[in-house]
Amino acid sequence: MARLPRFPHHLRRADVARIDYQLIEALVPEGATVLDLGCGEGDLLAELIEKKHVQGSGVEISQSAVEACVARGLSVFHGDLDEGLADYDDGSFDVVILSFSLQQLYRPRLVVREMARVGRLVIVSFPNFAHWWNRTQLGALGRMPLSSELPYEWYDTPNIHLCTVRDFRRLCQHEGLQIQSELYLRSFERRAVGSALPNLFARIAIFAVMRGASAT
Repeated sequence: MARLPRFPHHLRRADVARIDYQLIEALVPEGATVLDLGCGEGDLLAELIEKKHVQGSGVEISQSAVEACVARGLSVFHGDLDEGLADYDDGSFDVVILSFSLQQLYRPRLVVREMARVGRLVIVSFPNFAHWWNRTQLGALGRMPLSSELPYEWYDTPNIHLCTVRDFRRLCQHEGLQIQSELYLRSFERRAVGSALPNLFARIAIFAVMRGASAT
């Protein structure tokens, strides 16, 4: 894998997403067939097409975002991920991506299971709810966490299934998924987090997983 990019000193939420995209791009093979779930207005999908020459398509629940994607020349369909991916055959894609949308799903386990069915490689990124600052806000300050990765007040948040690094590892185990790669970001340190205590120090987690032999 290519050397991790050096982070800017001050990070806005958009900057974090951009770094997240760079690391996801490094996991996607050149020329792969890619399905980007919850693709928003298509920023990641457009970058993968431009930089990795993928054959890419997306699924997005927001009609206005779908229209924005189509206006950019992207192949994106309107759909609700919580209903599954029944329109796609097994192994339809080399890579299926879910970037920073896992926590907004009503049925995250179903969606991850479906991703592993239709894609050979599954890439999922999400905010790590077990980061030490989130723990501090909950334990010491007695309030729901706010951060650059979790910027919403509890009464306005679209995030309904927050999880941690350990939680996602358990989900992979329950679903018979083999973890191929784990990447972690500690944005305020301008560098990636090492393998030591990522559940405590990582703000953002990126997993690349595949179906295990027993799950096929």
